[in-house]
Amino acid sequence: MTLADVLAASVILALNAYAVLAGADFGGGVWGLLASGPSRAQQRDLVAHAIGPVWEANHVWLILAVVLLFTCFPPAFAELGIALHIPLSLALIGIVLRGAAFTFWRYGGGEKARERYWGQVFAAASLITPLLLGMVVGAIAAGRIGEVGRGPAAGFYATYVGPWLTPFALSVGVFAVVAFAFLAAVYLTLETDDEALREAFRRRALGAGIALFLAALVVLLLARGGAPRVLAGLVFAPWALPLHLLTAAMAVTALGALWRRRYRIARIAAGIQVSLILWGWALSQYPYALPPDFAIPDVAAPAATLRLTLIVLAVGAVILLPSLYYLFRVFKAPPVS
Repeated sequence: MTLADVLAASVILALNAYAVLAGADFGGGVWGLLASGPSRAQQRDLVAHAIGPVWEANHVWLILAVVLLFTCFPPAFAELGIALHIPLSLALIGIVLRGAAFTFWRYGGGEKARERYWGQVFAAASLITPLLLGMVVGAIAAGRIGEVGRGPAAGFYATYVGPWLTPFALSVGVFAVVAFAFLAAVYLTLETDDEALREAFRRRALGAGIALFLAALVVLLLARGGAPRVLAGLVFAPWALPLHLLTAAMAVTALGALWRRRYRIARIAAGIQVSLILWGWALSQYPYALPPDFAIPDVAAPAATLRLTLIVLAVGAVILLPSLYYLFRVFKAPPVS
């Protein structure tokens, strides 16, 4: 494994942390949008209570992934920033709008009607943003980034819209929304002492877990025509079968633990399940940063830059990881056994 491979793996690790932490925040917004029944207000309050202390800190992982990408793999970053500037810009707007809406919703101190408006904006942004991020991943996995020449002859749609607005990319976006909603529902079962609320999110988690399986099946079916290279890796690579078996075991464990109301086990298993899915995508397109033309060694920065980045990353981890641990320890002390 080369130094470039280590730093590419670090990008995936950062995205992994973002998915299981900030992804659950997005999922919480989805459940806020879908809140129903006589406890609708309590459900939304629980989502806000769970997200409030930590949601902004979770974005550090996305920032880390972006910084590592443009520092260590600048040609890949440039290609992504140009070819996918529309969905990435919309996702960035969604992240900012979501944060502002959450603040006005929970801390605005205005009229109830205005608070409801901002709550709806927050929920809508929480739904649209992961959909766009998933579509970006789908476009990368499909190997369509940079495949069409730029310029007037290529056409705006074919160059800047076509790569991410496809059935396969859309299916990956929907999968991301469902995965985040699943994580959020599982996590929320541990955020309240109210048995009725916990039971409501337990049922949602079980339903989302089944929906996640169906969404994954749709992605695999569409990958045959939409991302054959990734599909081949997921089927024929030596690591594919062990990875699928472990992912299935985590999915069964999560659903079984939810059924038996073993919420801590369910949370761990759900996080591992989503993490394994993310790593399956990364491994299936290795050694490419952006298949089929941008291999990791070809787009890596000079060795001196990679070495310095790895040193800074190690020093930063000594500061960042204990700080985040303390943050979660203070605000996420487990209320239930």
